[in-house]
Amino acid sequence: MTTELTIRQAAKATGLSIHTLRYYEKVGLLAPIYRASNGHRRYSAEDIAWLEFLVRLRETGMPIKKVIAFADLVRQHPNEVSERRVLLEEHRNQVKQHLEELTHHLQVINLKIEHYQQLEATGENDHNCIFWKHHLEKSLDSKLNK
Repeated sequence: MTTELTIRQAAKATGLSIHTLRYYEKVGLLAPIYRASNGHRRYSAEDIAWLEFLVRLRETGMPIKKVIAFADLVRQHPNEVSERRVLLEEHRNQVKQHLEELTHHLQVINLKIEHYQQLEATGENDHNCIFWKHHLEKSLDSKLNK
């Protein structure tokens, strides 16, 4: 016997709101959800796994229209994966680019923290703050050339 979850349990399991679950079904991100004799939705383990993947796509910045396009491809062409693969490869490239940007931002934040630690250790003022960009570029270059 398979375990079926209520909409409240599915929301808790996926981190999505009840409203979002209903919306996802309405726009076609989910196949029609099985309904119990009382008309209440019952989510299968397969439904939850699919929702968890959709959450990953959304949390990595895939626009809802592209997620819907992906879901349509899955449903309409279950044996054809090349279009889905291409869509996911494009998304992966965007995620990688975003990660590179975030990594760079993190490096800048770390350098600023190191700068402040150095100021605290030496008792200096941050009067050179206007020269921060020059200091940053020099620090990044030296770290990259190591």
